[in-house]
Amino acid sequence: MKAFVKAQNTRIRHTAVILISALILAITGCHGKAKNPWHGRKVKGPVRAIWVTRWDYKSPRDIAIVMENCKTAGFNTVLFQVRGAGTVMYPSRLEPWADELGGGDPGFDPLAVACQEGHRRGLSVHAWVNVIPGWHGDKTPANPRQLYNARPDWFWHDAAGRRQPLGWYSSVNPCYPEVRRYLVDVMHEIVSRYPVDGLHMDYIRFPNEWSKAYREGATVPDYPRDPRTLAMFQQATGRTPEQAPGAWNAWRTDQVTQLVRDIRQMTLKTDRKVSLTAAVGADADIALRTHFQDSRRWIKEGLVDAVFPMNYESDMGGYGARLAKWAPKQSRVPVVTGIMFDKRGGPLVVDQVNTATRTGTHFAAFAYNSLFERLDAGGRPKTDDQSPSRAALRQQVIPYLRRLSSS
Repeated sequence: MKAFVKAQNTRIRHTAVILISALILAITGCHGKAKNPWHGRKVKGPVRAIWVTRWDYKSPRDIAIVMENCKTAGFNTVLFQVRGAGTVMYPSRLEPWADELGGGDPGFDPLAVACQEGHRRGLSVHAWVNVIPGWHGDKTPANPRQLYNARPDWFWHDAAGRRQPLGWYSSVNPCYPEVRRYLVDVMHEIVSRYPVDGLHMDYIRFPNEWSKAYREGATVPDYPRDPRTLAMFQQATGRTPEQAPGAWNAWRTDQVTQLVRDIRQMTLKTDRKVSLTAAVGADADIALRTHFQDSRRWIKEGLVDAVFPMNYESDMGGYGARLAKWAPKQSRVPVVTGIMFDKRGGPLVVDQVNTATRTGTHFAAFAYNSLFERLDAGGRPKTDDQSPSRAALRQQVIPYLRRLSSS
């Protein structure tokens, strides 16, 4: 009898383990036979992505070296930045060349080269765009075509009519239908002209956090408070922001979501193989409350193919807590956890990547220049005070990433 009871208890425990394991796999996904995450052009296995910023390349040779470094380090997806703040890294009929390339035609097409060099190495190449920022820096742009000069009415103004101060990102107003149409047109240029595997949206929110553009201790104004925006809100709700602050926040959130929806519809009409992804706040509740970014709604409505929560927390407890919040979303879209590589120790980076992969999420490294040196005009690595830490990080992290890529 005791043996029978013991056997029964063993079977019950065994069944419980199977059920719990099945539940975990249903929530997080199984990496043993990982599904390809993108609808169209797919990468094999889990996504191992890296953000390459607009400061990381100046020439076709630079881009080839960037792609080779990404490939040999074990990454399979490159998020290649081509729009920072109303200027671009490709020939455009809508926006001027980026100051990072001298503000004029550099004699080559960086995005075309990136697609060519990335694809010949088997990498998935996604065009990374900052969506809502319209200018960046503490000086006005020199080019009269740049949005800050050409369309000043499109930018944020406070209740006193003052324009958002220079010093960080100056943003266009997504509440205006014509602004949304313009941004969709900019994205359409990329999707319709280049063989990108995806369009990766960053700053697809209100960039309304405090920065050095504001006086120390000052509160960031409640943007946008121009008369036209207030009139549109009042027409939609019959109230003012003071009368209905909750509705005011919800209405601004709806304008950002409408922009995402418009971009989604454009990509589907243009090329159904192009994935649409978004860099989102690591805590969706905070991002919704403070930046009017409703990423959970985007997932629910099928507006994005994957989300990249920017989980840049250095404390493993906080990092794990944020990671766990995204696990249930894995059943709807891939969750690609953004991990901060910049000025971090190798053991912490490896631990965070390992935690992400064990819980069924993919990962993206921020950023290329955290691992690799930028290049000088002769194609040689430029050293700076961070060079020794980069070398140490490469030595500690890249062998681990290569093992992941071969598993």
